[in-house]
Amino acid sequence: MMKVRVEPDKCIGAGHCVRAAAEVFDQREEDGIVVLLMEEVPAQLAAKVRKAETLCPAQAIRIEITD
Repeated sequence: MMKVRVEPDKCIGAGHCVRAAAEVFDQREEDGIVVLLMEEVPAQLAAKVRKAETLCPAQAIRIEITD
């Protein structure tokens, strides 16, 4: 199982996460800060979430692998 955590205080609103995995991430309308739509990510979205983590210029996304 993959869990995702975001740190809104680090987010700069670039939106790369949303473009990589819109099923998991969104942005607040007023300032573009990341919003997590699901904490536990199904296996079919794992690659997209890893890409979002890699693309985040602020390193505001953390992935935790659990069993």
